[in-house]
This record gives sequence, structure tokens and C-alpha cells, in this order.
Amino acid sequence: MVVAGCTKCIKYMLFFFNFIFWLAGGVILGVALWLRHDTQTSNLLVLQFEGQQAPGTFYISVYILIAVGAVMMLVGFLGCYGAIQESQCLLGTFFFFLVILFASEVAAAIWGFMNRDTISKELINFYDSAYIKAVDVSGSPSKDAAIKVLDVFHNTLDCCGKGDDTALFKQVAGTLCPRKSPTDFVRSQSCHDKLIELFSEKLHLIGLAALVIGIIMVFEMIFTMVLCCGIRNSPGVY
Repeated sequence: MVVAGCTKCIKYMLFFFNFIFWLAGGVILGVALWLRHDTQTSNLLVLQFEGQQAPGTFYISVYILIAVGAVMMLVGFLGCYGAIQESQCLLGTFFFFLVILFASEVAAAIWGFMNRDTISKELINFYDSAYIKAVDVSGSPSKDAAIKVLDVFHNTLDCCGKGDDTALFKQVAGTLCPRKSPTDFVRSQSCHDKLIELFSEKLHLIGLAALVIGIIMVFEMIFTMVLCCGIRNSPGVY
């Protein structure tokens, strides 16, 4: 071991932050897998109606999270090993991947902010298309399929209707929301509101995790540069 003094302290701080980074990668991977297999979201996103699949934009974000979590665990291990071994080569490689990860996270955050309402709006539109067919009195051939789609929404989210329901919907609400009494229907939350609430909570969770990881990355980049400079300037290195 060639470093000493403050540089040695930086070395162990970098190891600690990398260990936290590695754990955070595992947490993100676990959360992403939970989001992918969460009963509420999976029940809704596997639905099909009139040959159309429920919008899968949310799953794109989840798959990106899975990849990020796996890469973070790999990079965190590389940083831990590089810090303990005091290897400039490993630390340089770690720093390179860290910069790429940080840039990717910033790009993903910008994309997520710009499209934060897209996921819930897509599913609301999907719900509305089934809603229109379900209350159709003309005997549409897809009416039974529409009723089944609404049934999944209503049971999964414990909701009923859009919130601005027509008199026609209220007349057939006993069929479309069989688990709710007329009093429950009046007090129940609309499926529009439930969809917005469902995905807002999940996106806030993802955003909080991204913020914490971003702060850790900044400290790691600083510590990595300081440690590399300390190793290069140590008496035992030529």
C-alpha cells in the first residue's frame, strides 16, 4: 500500500461510497423487478382490447432501471476493488463508466420529466376506449370484451367510472362495478384519478432513487480523481 495520510482516508471513503453504490444498484435492481411484476401494474398492462395491447411505456422505463441496476452493481464492485488495490487502471476504468452512468441518468431524468404524464394518459385513453364500448347500447360485438377490460381496471384499482360519468353509465354501473353498491359508487374514486395516483407514486419513487444515486456518483467522481492523483504522487509510484 503506497498511499498515506489524507489520501489513505480518501481511499477508504471511496471504498465506502462504492460499497453503498453497489448496494444501491442492488436496491434499484430489486425495485425494478418489483415494478415489473407488481400485481396492479402487470394486471393492467397485459390487457388487450380490439387487437391493441395496453400501452407499455412504463415497462420501457422499468427495463432501463433493470439494466442500470445491474451495471451499477458491476461498476460498484469495480470501484471497490480498484480502491483497495490502489490501481490507477481500475480506478480510471471505474471513473469512465461512472461518467457514462451519470450522463445516462441525467438524460433519463430529462426524458422522464418531459414524459411524466404520458404513462397515465396512455392508460386513461385505453380505459376510455373500453368504457365507450362497454356502455354502447347498440350491441357492439366488442362490448363483452370491453366489459371484461373495465372489470380488471375496477377490481385492480378499486375504482369505478371516469368521475364525469354519464347517466347511461350510472344506470349500468351495477353491471360494470358489481362489487359496489349505489352508495359506494357515489363515493368511489374515479379510475382516471386512480391511474394518475398509481403511476405518480411509482415515478416519484424512481425519481427519489435517481437523486440519491446522482449525489453518490458526484462524490465518487471527486474521490476517484483525488485518489488517482494521490497514488500517482506517492513516493512508491514511478
